[in-house]
Amino acid sequence: MHGHEWDAITADLARGTAPTRPGAERPEGHRLVPLATVLIQDDGLVLHWSEDAEALLGYSAEEAVGSHAARLLTDESDRDEVLGLFGRIMGGTGWSGVLPVRHRDGHKVDLEFRTYPIAGPAGTLLLLATASDTHALHAVEADLAVLDGVFARSPIGMAVYDTDLRYLRINEALARMNGVPVAAHLGRRISAVLPGINSSEIEQIMRQVLKTGKPVVDARSHGRVPGDPKRDRAWSASYFRLEDSTGRIFGVCSSIIDVTERFQAEARAARAQERLATIAEATARIGTTLDLQRTAEELIEAVVPRFADFATVDLLEPVLRGAEPTAIPSDRDIMLRAVAVGESYDSGLAHAVDVVGETSEYGPDRSYVQCLRSGKPLLRTHVDEDALRGLVSSEDRVAPGMAAGIHSYLMVPITARGMVLGGSEFIRMRNPEPFTAADVALAEELVARTALALDNARLYRRERETALTLQRSLLPQEVHRTLGLEIAYRYLPSSVVSEVGGDWFDVVPLSSGRVALVVGDVMGHGIRAAATMGQLRTVARTLATLDMPPEQVLTRLDETASGIGEGQFATCICAVYDPLERSVQVASAGHLPPVRVAPDGTATRVEVPPGVPLGVGGVAFESIEFTIPEGGTVALYTDGLVERRGQDLDAGIDRLARTLAGPGRTLEESCDAVLGALVTDGTEDDIAMIMARVLPLPADRVVTLPLTGGGRVPGKARRFTRATLETWGLTALADYAELLVSELVTNALLHAGAPRRLRLFRDRVLTVEVSDAGGQAPQLRPFAEQDEGGRGMFLVSELAQRWGTRLTRDGKVVWAELELPFGVA
Repeated sequence: MHGHEWDAITADLARGTAPTRPGAERPEGHRLVPLATVLIQDDGLVLHWSEDAEALLGYSAEEAVGSHAARLLTDESDRDEVLGLFGRIMGGTGWSGVLPVRHRDGHKVDLEFRTYPIAGPAGTLLLLATASDTHALHAVEADLAVLDGVFARSPIGMAVYDTDLRYLRINEALARMNGVPVAAHLGRRISAVLPGINSSEIEQIMRQVLKTGKPVVDARSHGRVPGDPKRDRAWSASYFRLEDSTGRIFGVCSSIIDVTERFQAEARAARAQERLATIAEATARIGTTLDLQRTAEELIEAVVPRFADFATVDLLEPVLRGAEPTAIPSDRDIMLRAVAVGESYDSGLAHAVDVVGETSEYGPDRSYVQCLRSGKPLLRTHVDEDALRGLVSSEDRVAPGMAAGIHSYLMVPITARGMVLGGSEFIRMRNPEPFTAADVALAEELVARTALALDNARLYRRERETALTLQRSLLPQEVHRTLGLEIAYRYLPSSVVSEVGGDWFDVVPLSSGRVALVVGDVMGHGIRAAATMGQLRTVARTLATLDMPPEQVLTRLDETASGIGEGQFATCICAVYDPLERSVQVASAGHLPPVRVAPDGTATRVEVPPGVPLGVGGVAFESIEFTIPEGGTVALYTDGLVERRGQDLDAGIDRLARTLAGPGRTLEESCDAVLGALVTDGTEDDIAMIMARVLPLPADRVVTLPLTGGGRVPGKARRFTRATLETWGLTALADYAELLVSELVTNALLHAGAPRRLRLFRDRVLTVEVSDAGGQAPQLRPFAEQDEGGRGMFLVSELAQRWGTRLTRDGKVVWAELELPFGVA
């Protein structure tokens, strides 16, 4: 043996491995089964004892080296046979086999030997023996057989891939699953063998397993394989990394099972869950308002893009006008208005359908109209030009629809209480799946919920329009100008669709240029509230024209409200302005306080005895009186102006006062400023507001004559009246006015002690008024032809357009009006 060969053997022995022959490839890595190596001289002494030998037989290297092998490892009964075998081997006879060897603790170990006679230094003969435990070898062989059997016979697909993810080994089960022979897999990657599946995702998972060493379980793959090219399939795969005990990585192993049926069941369950989620979301979303268009938009938002790429809602034109829906005629065109349109992406289809608000005419032979007439859904799983031609309202919409990629169409009639309100269309373009029977059921459910909300919105709209019409008809159609007073007003219905309230205001002309300002608010909403408002407004206007003071007007109104019906309550404020005195007398029935603005712009609220709402009954009302200087303003309003949810009412009144404060604005500008500041996002209640500003009273419109002098007073009053009317250019009325003045003054002399003052007032009519200290109103009394008296008030009644009496703090005023000649103002 050459020196370098001996060096190789000793190096192998130092590593505890069998020596290699020159030119042979040395095995790498640690043995799975311990392999003992022993070197023995020709005299039987042990020269080398490996670690595996120590592990198998219990003797340490120190104990074994230098000992006689036969004495160390055999019993006396077996020693001669073993020595004979040793001699034959050293004589050049090779031997391999199983030999029982004594363990250090005395028990026998069956070892499988391989022997190699070799030449040592200086030509000495040595014996190299390798040995393995036969039980361990048999166990490894059994494990390998089992593994090979599992790989070859398992019904589960199995494959081994190298670090470049090429197939190293694949079992027949996986080859059948793929429809590709085993040999066609080897050395190729998945993407080359199976181009119809999601190979890039699979290889990404395997790379992750190679990198991290963490197994992946139940990784899903899907697609079509050569063995079943017309059907989508699904698989569940588990991947783990292959490596030896030293950590060297060989590749990846996978186990794969076909889960197509389970995948399809899961997909069906997922679609069912999706449908339930869509219904749940739509239930919460659809019908949140009582607005027709918003309800239609909510349906669109619920289905796009989750259910359809494009959707529309169209309603019959009569339905939108508030008419009751009727049966779809079989021989006439119908008119449909687009109420809502939505799409998931810019497909261009929106330019080929009606924009929201446009109306289209559909002929009776159209599929769309036939579907409406039947009340049943219309499903076109696959749409071509002929199918689309029967659906659209005009021929010019077919080409844009096909260009947009329409491939599946579903239309569901919108029906409520058995009557058709319109139709909803659902279209798929980018979504490749055609509509199915399950989709039809889902669409019917969503449209049914929408139809109910639309019908409620339609009924509420009709009720609201009816109430608004009633409300507007009961409000003042014209506010007459008042001498010495500028008036501006605003009325805003509630911004809530269904909420029509009972707020009202009125400006009532009274005698002698006086005016009553009335603002009220019936509690509640709807037609009943509007009707109650109309009743109360009419009564209030009538009572005011009877020259009743504000507290008496409210008392009678309270009686009226109590008689209307249980639960009919209202707040009201009544203010009477006298332009001659510049005084305001005001009383409140549970209403908000007026806001007064001084000429310098200072704004304060007027503290009026609050009173109780009308309809409570049995409580007296009080009034207060205050004066307003020239340029001063007073504002009356309802709570819709200042009341906001979550805010204190006083804060709203203070904000109103701050907005009104400051000089320099016209009354109309003040009204706009108030609405701009206090009504920013709409209001849940109606708003009624009156503002009145005191103006200078023209000197040529009113004259006053103190009545003193006893029996000469009537003549003095007549002369004063004629002279005044001549000055005013009203000579045509002088005779009538003289006679009225004479009778009124004489009546005061006879029945009230003495008259105090004559006042002539020219506004829309000529008013003659005489004040006295009496507290009893004059009466029309019957008289006979021979009676010398009693005709005075009868004559006044015949001459005057109207006449009346009002009580004052210190007596009364009797007044009469004459109509001005045409063209005189």
